[in-house]
Amino acid sequence: MSFYIIIPARLASTRLPNKPLADIGGKPMIVRVAEQAVKSGAADIIVATDDNAIVDACAAHQVKAVLTRKDHVSGTDRIAEVASRMDWADNATIVNVQGDEPLIDPSLIAATAALISDKVPMSTAAHALEAPEDIFNPNYVKVVLDKNSRALYFSRAAIPWYRDGYAKAEKLYPDLPALRHVGLYAFRNDFLKTYSSLTVSPIEQLESLEQLRVLWHGYPIAVHVTDRIPEAGVDTPADLERVRQTYAQLSRP
Repeated sequence: MSFYIIIPARLASTRLPNKPLADIGGKPMIVRVAEQAVKSGAADIIVATDDNAIVDACAAHQVKAVLTRKDHVSGTDRIAEVASRMDWADNATIVNVQGDEPLIDPSLIAATAALISDKVPMSTAAHALEAPEDIFNPNYVKVVLDKNSRALYFSRAAIPWYRDGYAKAEKLYPDLPALRHVGLYAFRNDFLKTYSSLTVSPIEQLESLEQLRVLWHGYPIAVHVTDRIPEAGVDTPADLERVRQTYAQLSRP
């Protein structure tokens, strides 16, 4: 199976200015993300960015980068612009790897890409929540699946609702664990073009989750459930320091 990776990266960041260029073990974070992406076996990897500083940083480390419009409202729109410039087949698989995931598991990328087919134009990933209280955390997006491991719904609320258990503060129901969504997406190339034309949905606006636009318009999303909890991305200075420490440990002889 062959697939491509596009890594969207915006220079602006409220909580961590110039985040893609933050140094991690002597290299910019965006380069570290690309290095992890290479390990997935992708046929090509391209950074999609809104700033020449990121293009230059990538070029210095032999990472492909493309300058895009600055007014994209989401990373999906940004990668769609780049994909439209490439001579890739309509049925090619394109994976959106977030630009702030320098510790992303390459095997998770490949497994998510493998779910794309003629009948499934989009896929993503999830893992089981371990702490019962996490299901009530609105910062953790939950997903409920059907018998074919396709998404029924994504929500910041506690889903599925264990009616008799949560009222008694019991643990998660063992035969139906709550799943936390992982922000990793794969698309068929032709569906990326379709996605850009889909109108914003009411549930997407209520939950502030753009993947709900796809379900609302009737398209399936396949979900790979990993048994390994993925490493957290970088959103804050504390996250950055954690990742730097991890790289420092990995580089020790």
